[in-house]
Amino acid sequence: MGAARKERRTTIKDVAARAGVSPSAVTIALHDRPGVSAATKERILKAARDLGWRPNQAAAALSGHAVHTVGLSIARPARLLGLEPFYMEFISGIESVLGHHDCSLLLRVTESDKEIEVHKEWWQGGRINGSILVDLKADDPRIPALAGIGLPAVVVGHPSLAGPFTSVWTDDAAAIGEAVRYLVALGHRRIGRVSGPPDLGHSVIRTTAFEELTAELGVEGRTAVADFSADQGGRACRSLLLAPDRPTAIIFDNDLMAVAALSVADEFGLSVPEDLSLLAWDDSQLCQLTRPTLSAMSHDIHAFGAEVTHALFDIMNGVEHPSHPAPSPSLVPRASTARPPHSTAAM
Repeated sequence: MGAARKERRTTIKDVAARAGVSPSAVTIALHDRPGVSAATKERILKAARDLGWRPNQAAAALSGHAVHTVGLSIARPARLLGLEPFYMEFISGIESVLGHHDCSLLLRVTESDKEIEVHKEWWQGGRINGSILVDLKADDPRIPALAGIGLPAVVVGHPSLAGPFTSVWTDDAAAIGEAVRYLVALGHRRIGRVSGPPDLGHSVIRTTAFEELTAELGVEGRTAVADFSADQGGRACRSLLLAPDRPTAIIFDNDLMAVAALSVADEFGLSVPEDLSLLAWDDSQLCQLTRPTLSAMSHDIHAFGAEVTHALFDIMNGVEHPSHPAPSPSLVPRASTARPPHSTAAM
């Protein structure tokens, strides 16, 4: 069989044709203005209902192809989202672009298995003009489902995860390489890593790069899995430190988990960085306000959000925008990393 046909979003012309009136009559009826009879108005509203057209939402988009709203659905616990600096900075970058286009952000915090339904409801109901897709997984079901309805979207993630959508991403493998090589240069030979959820595409890329590079450099690398929260990050850090040959340095997949590790190190009677070096991903004010300050892989998250949004505006306006990487994160050494204890520096 040939490729499945894309579902087309119902338009005002479809409503007009079904009701046997002109598009202008549909506009008048939806805005509840004088100019059509009560019977005609009822026929138009019935046609809209039959076609799945939502009059109260569609009326706001009747001005044509002007961009009004961009959708962003994030499958994270709402409480965690409020604590995680990455998304606050990322959303501020999105808003910096939307403000120049008189456009709004429609944000939904939801469960991962509800995201397809959310985007379909937004797009087919005329509530958004495009979406930003985040936290992609390998073989993510959102890709075929949302491509199939013609949703204009940009994927925040590697092109291997994005299917037919334009993607903007950071080079996670290169950043992991810089972090590991830095710690090895300091003399560390046992390096731990606390990752985010293992099914996320960028977690897979980072884990693969971490395992391959530690093997290549002849050092021991061990990964413990968490969920980006301080609580789970602390637990994962404890599991690494309970090993008989515990690591002398640990890399964390976000800043919140790295901050939590400072307390865990204290529980074990370990001094940072004299006994244990800590390195965070996604530099933030949290990393700079702790004592000791946290070394981090830093990139401009605000600018990243803006870059993704510029790409989406091109897509929504029918302008070709090829997938491309954002600037790679770079290492910012601070007080939480140092040479390992002399007794463990050599193998």
